[in-house]
Amino acid sequence: MKCIFTLGSPAIGGGTNVIFEHATRMAKEGEDVYIVTENKVKPEEYAWHSFAHLLKWVTYDEITDIKFDIAIATWWRTVYKTYRIKAKHYAYFVQSIESRFYPENEVGLKMLAEMTYMLDMKVITEATWIKNYLENYGVDAYLVHNGIRKDIFTLKGDKFKKKDGLRVLIEGPVDVDFKNVPKTVELVNKSEADEVWLLTSSNIKEYPNVDRVFSRVPPKDCAKIYRSCDVIVKLSYVEGMFGPPLEMFHCGGTSIVYDVTGHDEYIIHEKNGLVAKTDDDEKVIEYINKLKNDSEYLDKLKKEAIKTADKWVSWEESSLNFYNVVKKLNKMDSISQKVLEKKSKFFFDIYVKYENKDDTSIKKFIGKRLRNKHPRISVSYTHLTLPTIA
Repeated sequence: MKCIFTLGSPAIGGGTNVIFEHATRMAKEGEDVYIVTENKVKPEEYAWHSFAHLLKWVTYDEITDIKFDIAIATWWRTVYKTYRIKAKHYAYFVQSIESRFYPENEVGLKMLAEMTYMLDMKVITEATWIKNYLENYGVDAYLVHNGIRKDIFTLKGDKFKKKDGLRVLIEGPVDVDFKNVPKTVELVNKSEADEVWLLTSSNIKEYPNVDRVFSRVPPKDCAKIYRSCDVIVKLSYVEGMFGPPLEMFHCGGTSIVYDVTGHDEYIIHEKNGLVAKTDDDEKVIEYINKLKNDSEYLDKLKKEAIKTADKWVSWEESSLNFYNVVKKLNKMDSISQKVLEKKSKFFFDIYVKYENKDDTSIKKFIGKRLRNKHPRISVSYTHLTLPTIA
């Protein structure tokens, strides 16, 4: 099977790692697996992943004469380029509802991201909440939970030296608003935590009020950091299938999170971790102080987190499930390249008109067209009302 995944960027990150885990394991199974990007990618750009070199890296301009069995889009922006790939079958790997990455006033971009779910592509997703959300569009997505590198994220292994007290780990890029890292650092510093560490994909050497920064660390080296900390405090506003707290569970720690989408795949409040209502800052500080001052309670959460980790699927199991779904999709009817191109250009044209025209009638036309096909969606000049997340 000749398979190709679209990719926005090879830079280190959780979503890209998930794509690499699935794609490289398909390659190990003997499949002919490609990664396509807009611009040429240098090997050093994906060297952070141990097996990304097994994939065939190409640009769109280099594959005009190649026919693939299946093309898999992996980010909403790349969906609108997928028709440039000649393939018998087209699929969409949805890792989050990406319209939520943008502020409310970015109506055009939010709408453009949402319209990717109307392209009649077969869909695979990683989280139950995403599968449920896509049902609003009549999409019956295949659910494949992300796995964990059980060989890397382990209880036993190297640790950094630890002083007495509570060491808190914060994870995420510092410049992505919905990851909420600056506020998380602020809250942890208001607590009684003894040390604050930051693990980030941002290219920085230090950060205000953080004791130690780990920047752009390859996955294989993250376990040492996790094992050296007691709790990860991750207060994202948007998540797909929340990876870092699960990695922390495998390395013996617990977590404090908001009640963000995806947390309930494995985090159980007051059993293996702590869950605060979104933006309940005082509760987050209270939880950190509780772990600082009640070592028995901290140990109880850690032990239950380990039990949760033991039951979670490995990447071998997860990627085998993903591979089996891809093989199944490769035998099913699919939208054609011609129809995918037509629909993609139509939706993108709507976006362009929305952003560039001042005529209110065009706005009304766009809103009416979307509402007629999808009654739960409402579009106005300044606001996009989307289906409720269960």
